[in-house]
Amino acid sequence: MSRKFTPKVVTANDLLEGDSIWMTADGEWTRDIAKAEYLEDADHAEARLKLAESQPGKIVGAYLADAKLGENGPEPTHFREEFRVSGPSNYTSSKHGAASHV
Repeated sequence: MSRKFTPKVVTANDLLEGDSIWMTADGEWTRDIAKAEYLEDADHAEARLKLAESQPGKIVGAYLADAKLGENGPEPTHFREEFRVSGPSNYTSSKHGAASHV
């Protein structure tokens, strides 16, 4: 018996900037997960992942991440994705706050 599909978003890292990005319904990339395309169909999700993987000059490490539909759009369901939403942690200008030393 096959496992029930859980909703997803396509995510990757921006090739030049390195930060987390999500694919929108129009095939563009956003740094706001709430603007990501919410994928509820396995075949459509795989097609969107293939589209992402066809952009090696723009992104790196594309994959399907579990998501839930929140008040403002897709939201992460796993702590790893929650961490990625808050941005890089290795810069003093990150969304995680300034580091005490660098």
